[in-house]
Amino acid sequence: MKAMALFATGEPLKPVERPLPEPAAGEIRVRVEACAVCRTDLHVVDGDLPDMQFPIIPGHEIVGRVEAVGAGVDAARIGKRVGIPWLGHTCGHCSHCLHGRENLCDAPLFTGYTRDGGFATHVVADSDFAFDLDEAADPVAIAPLLCAGLIGWRSLRKAGEGRSIGLYGFGAAAHIIAQVCLHQGRSVYAFTRAGDRQAQDFALSLGVDWAGASEERPPVELDCAILFAPIGDLVPKALKAVRKGGRVVCGGIHMTDIPQMPYAVLWGERELVSVANLTRADGEEFFPAAKAAQVTTHTVAYPLGDANRALDDLRNGRISGAAVLVP
Repeated sequence: MKAMALFATGEPLKPVERPLPEPAAGEIRVRVEACAVCRTDLHVVDGDLPDMQFPIIPGHEIVGRVEAVGAGVDAARIGKRVGIPWLGHTCGHCSHCLHGRENLCDAPLFTGYTRDGGFATHVVADSDFAFDLDEAADPVAIAPLLCAGLIGWRSLRKAGEGRSIGLYGFGAAAHIIAQVCLHQGRSVYAFTRAGDRQAQDFALSLGVDWAGASEERPPVELDCAILFAPIGDLVPKALKAVRKGGRVVCGGIHMTDIPQMPYAVLWGERELVSVANLTRADGEEFFPAAKAAQVTTHTVAYPLGDANRALDDLRNGRISGAAVLVP
C-alpha cells in the first residue's frame, strides 16, 4: 500500500510504501476511494494535540470499499462501501460508554491520530465503527460528511432549536450544516475572516441570510452560534452576538486560549458548551438528515501525493468547501 505519513510534528508528510495490512479480529481492510482533509488533520500535523506517536498516517473522513475482513466479521461486507470516521474504537465498558456517551470514552482510538488513517490507498478499521454508505454516491462528494458533516450535526444538536444561528468559520463543516439549517427553516448568519469576500460570497450562494466578518455584529440577535474556527478570541464575540438565554457551541477538538472577558458577556443565562468527537448514533441521525436536505458538498480533489499542498491550502484559507484526497 502507498500512504502519506507524518514522522515528526511540523514536518511535511512523506510518501511511504508498506505491505497490505491484515485485519485482526473484528476489523476490516478498506481500499480507499477518497479521504477528505479536515482541520483536525492540521492539528495532528502541527502538534496541537497531545500524546502524538510517530509515524502516523493522518486522515479520518474516509470512503472506500471493504476488501478483506477479520475473524468475527460478516464476509458479506466485502465489496460494500463504508465510511470511516474520527472515532475509531471505544472500550465499551467505561461509565461513558455504558451511558450512551461513547464520544467521551476513557480509552478510545481515533482514526488518523492514534491509529493510521486514510491518507493512503488502504486502511484497517474496526468493523463496528464503519458506517454503511450509499453505493451509488460519489465518494469524493460524501467524504466530507464523515467528519465535517458529523461534527457539524452534533454541534447543531447541541446548539438547540433556535431559529437564528451564527456559524463562525465558513469552511467544510459550516457549508454542510448551513444547508441542513436552511432545510429546517432556520436563518443562517455566516462569519468569516475580515475581508474574505470569497468565503462570504460562497456562503451567500448557498442561501444564508447574511455574511460578514467575525468582528461584526449580525443584523439580528442570534438564538445560538457554532464556532468551527479554532480561535478562542471568537468566544466573547459570539457570546455578545447571541441573545439572553442563547448558547454558543465550540465545535473543534482544539482552540486557542479563550481571552479574559467581563462576566457581563456571559451573564443573562447565556451558555458556552463544547462538542467532543461523535457517536455512532450521530451517524444514524445525520446521514438521513443530509439526504433529506439534499446537501451538496463543494470539494476540491487532490492526488494522494499532493496531501501537503491540500493541507497548506486548507491552512491558508484557499479552499471554499472541502479538500479531498483521491488515491
